[in-house]
Amino acid sequence: MAVDPVCGMYVSEDSKIYSEQDGTRYYFCSQGCKDKFDEPDAESKNLKLKLMVAWPFSIAIMAIGYLFVFNFKNFVLLLLVLPVQFYAGLDFYRGAYAAVKNRMGNMDLLISLGTLTAFFFSLVITFYPGLFPVDYTYFDASAFIITLILTGNYIENLTKRKANSSASALLSLIPDRVHLLDNGIPRDIMIEKLVPGNIIQVRPGENVPADGIVADGSSEIDESMLTGESEPVLKKAGSNVTSGTMNINGTLSVKVTAAGKNSTVNKIYSLIQMASMGRAKIQKISDIFSSYFVPIVLIAATSSAIFWYFYLRSSGNPLYFIISILVFVSVVVIACPCAIGLAAPITLLISSNESSRNGILIKNSSSMDRLSKIDTVIFDKTGTITDNTPKIINFTTSGDRKLAVSLLYSIESGSNHPVARAIVEYLQGMNPEKLDISQYKEVPGIGVTGEYMGKTLEARRSGEHISLLIDGNELASLNVEHNLRSGIEKDIKNLIRNNIRVLIVTGDTVENTGRIASQLGIEEYYCSIKPEGKAEIVMEQQKKGSYVMFVGDGINDTVAMQTADVGVAMASGSDIATASGDIILLNNDLKNILGSIIIGKYTIRKIKQNIGWAIGYNSALIPVAAGVLVPLLGLGIYYVLPIFAALAMGLSSTTVVLNSMRLGKHMEKGIMASSL
Repeated sequence: MAVDPVCGMYVSEDSKIYSEQDGTRYYFCSQGCKDKFDEPDAESKNLKLKLMVAWPFSIAIMAIGYLFVFNFKNFVLLLLVLPVQFYAGLDFYRGAYAAVKNRMGNMDLLISLGTLTAFFFSLVITFYPGLFPVDYTYFDASAFIITLILTGNYIENLTKRKANSSASALLSLIPDRVHLLDNGIPRDIMIEKLVPGNIIQVRPGENVPADGIVADGSSEIDESMLTGESEPVLKKAGSNVTSGTMNINGTLSVKVTAAGKNSTVNKIYSLIQMASMGRAKIQKISDIFSSYFVPIVLIAATSSAIFWYFYLRSSGNPLYFIISILVFVSVVVIACPCAIGLAAPITLLISSNESSRNGILIKNSSSMDRLSKIDTVIFDKTGTITDNTPKIINFTTSGDRKLAVSLLYSIESGSNHPVARAIVEYLQGMNPEKLDISQYKEVPGIGVTGEYMGKTLEARRSGEHISLLIDGNELASLNVEHNLRSGIEKDIKNLIRNNIRVLIVTGDTVENTGRIASQLGIEEYYCSIKPEGKAEIVMEQQKKGSYVMFVGDGINDTVAMQTADVGVAMASGSDIATASGDIILLNNDLKNILGSIIIGKYTIRKIKQNIGWAIGYNSALIPVAAGVLVPLLGLGIYYVLPIFAALAMGLSSTTVVLNSMRLGKHMEKGIMASSL
């Protein structure tokens, strides 16, 4: 059996409703789910339009229903509820139909059962006011249930669209046209026509359009989109190059080994889309609850109605049919999850506000349940644990310091190398003079050369050491290093003290990573790892039963973020990384890693309390609606039961709101206690 990627329902692989993307076939329970999958932007617009209708009409129905008394009031409420019931709520009925067709229960079926029963019962009361011994309608309950749950669906859709947006941004790294070498002569062709075996030319400043092997030339390649490390890598004949990376300073001839959907960038794109697919776990829990609750409600409502029908008929009561209908309607409407629909959204809203106050932006509210269970945190290194920009240290000069500063500033100004940019920024504070450097040349893997007043000038790079030479004599030297973020040592210790495993996974070298890990007391670390490798390490930890948070800042981290149970992006990171993260650290403060986990724990605890309250109210009132109090209060209870049910719904919703409002203080105390 296949699983519908939109609603999570099991679907037979014989189904004719399917879609193919990147060679993978996805099956759907209904055409509606397929449309949502194929056109997420259209679905978002559709939900937004429905909410623009549902909220104003629902508020108007509530206000008129409770604040005003006038003739033909029920007819006015009927006109107001129609757009909500049969436009905004239409997708619930489609989902319910699919559930019945597949012989499964889900939240759509429970919502449809309750709201349609409430609507049609209220419709009968409106047109035949003397038929039942009550004139109270359920239009307000029906409209508000649809509106609340529709709002939750819209939030979930926004989350998935952001994930898809981040995946699509990767594709922008691939140019539309490439320089194909035809007998050594370059001619431009569209990227779609590129096939393995072609020889292409990649010029300085261009992104590599496909995976391949360098056939001729040498250049430094910025592989930060893959490794996260800002230090470029020298490529020469025989070296592998990867799509999406940037050619800095030389012209390369590359033999293509993988293009199109088989290239690294496209594979990363597919991985992100797959990782972001599927429903929020909270929604799945609701569906599981509904799969059991729907038959219970139907059995309770039907058996109660049948009992009262035959009991009252045998006793000669002329209202036997009317009372049995009232019993059925009362049980179904009372069981409909109004408070359950409110339990999670109100808690998540308060949680998000409190999180923002602490510098934590929770983009994906559906990640909360996973966040509450995190026991393993994996950090990227450069730009996450360390500062992204290299720091200049040990700068010394020989002879004329002002001349040395000006010469180094002038020759490094022509380079795009990250270290060169850091040097230029560092020297700007020394008021250097921009000197005329002739014969400028950048030598990949070595540095830059030129001439000044007839003398040979060289800025040589050897690892983290840079020397400025004039005619072979050293004028200046300096070193670069990536510093640890301020306070990171304490942040890591707090995580470990709270029984959370900490790992480093990076594209950097063993030497650099080992040094950083040793400083922080981290025993587990992985080096020279590519994006798909980071995701694989995350999955390995998950297979061991761990709930994994991945913290990163670069394009290379997006797959791991999406694969992890919770992805956290630094606000200083790349646009794609921040688009992918479930959580963004607005102030780049890593102490908020532990803070966000604590927020998740308190939020889910509060949601569970709220759902418990909501189910408790529903469960307690079902027997009342079924007639358990009739022996004590008589059949007259059904004259007031509709009003009583409405009050109970209001009380359950109020209880949920008041309980959620206590969340902020609890989270604040928890965060403070964990950071001591």
